[in-house]
Amino acid sequence: MMTKHSKRYQKVAEDVDADARLAVRDAVDKLKSLGSVKFDETVEIAVRLGIDPKKSDQSVRGSVSLPHGTGKKVRVIAFAEGEAADAAEKAGAIEVGGADLAKKITDGWMDFDVAVAHPSMMKHVGKLGKILGPHGKMPSPKSGTVTENAGRAVTEFIGGKIEYRNDSGGNVHVPVGKKSFEGPALTENIEAFLEHLEGLKPSGTKGIFIRKAHLSSTMGPGIQLAV
Repeated sequence: MMTKHSKRYQKVAEDVDADARLAVRDAVDKLKSLGSVKFDETVEIAVRLGIDPKKSDQSVRGSVSLPHGTGKKVRVIAFAEGEAADAAEKAGAIEVGGADLAKKITDGWMDFDVAVAHPSMMKHVGKLGKILGPHGKMPSPKSGTVTENAGRAVTEFIGGKIEYRNDSGGNVHVPVGKKSFEGPALTENIEAFLEHLEGLKPSGTKGIFIRKAHLSSTMGPGIQLAV
């Protein structure tokens, strides 16, 4: 089923050559030149990877700090006790706790974006897999959200560190900033993510790893990158 786009979108899309592959800097310039809307759009990059998403040894997942952050206010919670809890709270976590925090989530509370956990708290967090997993909020060592330094993790995620993982089609989607960002800042964020992603090629993957990449804003068409 084809998606029906608004007249505004169709008009803006006329200014984008779907077959052209632009350097990151040129793609950012093109994106910023397209018509604006009444809010500050998020800029996202979508990357198609040459992996078999059905094979666990080819999954791509992790986290990375972008040079200029994402421009989004991130709500972080922390599963921690003692000194780790104090550090997480001081760093800006909106909720800190152990069994009590796990129960609050079990009872339906989900008003947060990232969950960080001290390893000692996994006895409580492990029971939340079926709740947090489908929302992409389950703490994991691979994504940097299970760590003994909970305070630093909270600081990093509030400061713009992003988590990512491939979907069932072998694609990765991440926010790389806001449309209001200066061009050089957006360019640096995108290049930093692509460079980071390139270094994650699974050993079992053959051929080209990064096959295609498109840049887009919340209400705008995709712009193909030369990768």
